[in-house]
Amino acid sequence: MFTRRSFIICTLTLSLPAGWAWAQGASWPARPVRIIVSLPPGGSNDLLARLIAERLLSVLGQPVIVENRPGAGGNIATEYVAKQAPDGYTLLLTASGHTVNPSFFAKLPYDPVKDFEPISQVSTVPFVLTVNASMPAATMKEFVAHARANPGKLTYGSAGIGQPHHLAAELLKARTGIDIVHVPYKGAGGIVPALLAGEISFTVGAINSLLPHIRSGRLRALAIAGGTRTALLPDVPTIAEAVPLPGYEVTTWTGVLAPARTPRAIVDRLSTEINRIVRDPQVIKEKLTPLGIEPVGTTPEQFMDFIKAELARYAKLAKDANIKPE
Repeated sequence: MFTRRSFIICTLTLSLPAGWAWAQGASWPARPVRIIVSLPPGGSNDLLARLIAERLLSVLGQPVIVENRPGAGGNIATEYVAKQAPDGYTLLLTASGHTVNPSFFAKLPYDPVKDFEPISQVSTVPFVLTVNASMPAATMKEFVAHARANPGKLTYGSAGIGQPHHLAAELLKARTGIDIVHVPYKGAGGIVPALLAGEISFTVGAINSLLPHIRSGRLRALAIAGGTRTALLPDVPTIAEAVPLPGYEVTTWTGVLAPARTPRAIVDRLSTEINRIVRDPQVIKEKLTPLGIEPVGTTPEQFMDFIKAELARYAKLAKDANIKPE
């Protein structure tokens, strides 16, 4: 009877979802973990994912593989992760597009809140309005005047529809009345080369990819898109104060999500380890600060509250910018 009972219990246990088994004490991870990135290789999100993957290897004891699935403003990667098993083996390194896209796309193949378990908000990156040094505008006021004098001639690059670059420029367009043309790329990696080559007039992009060229003099930073100035460019004013445009503020962030119903024990373990990585003073000094990445690190609950607040904020910004979901 004991042998038969043991066999039945063992059979039933094996038939249960992986998440239940782990919650009862099974070993996790028992195989490689994947981090899906919604943008192409080379950008700050990709670099951050690879840094986290490298550091997680030593504490999880399993390879952590970064997989890029760019396209559709991040929706391809996000939908993919939403449909994966909630077993802790597929994670999403997401960005601001996660909370922007509901205001840009009339229908999404996922719910940005219900389909995910938040793990941690990892970082923020200041955005800066930057032009090619050949543009005859040295300040934001001069830039707006130049754009008004050349309606439809200035182009701006973004990482795709619904990305913060897009929202920032469209909000500027709505608030100032300038006529500018959107040039979307398949990720942030294509923006800087295009700006350097003069293929686009300007961008409102992540400071980390623009800073080396700003310092070399090939590009010119006119204003910070966020609510405050940054120590990386202390003399560059915000768009809100420079135009002025009171209340103008667009920031970008990154965070890690898992599919909904991922066991809480796995979520907590990942949150603890990822926060330890991004808050490590050596990592901050040697890896993050040189790239213009500002570390955050939150609890799952804090990240969920942040996501809900950002969804509401971007919905209002999209309305103010007269953006209609497509």
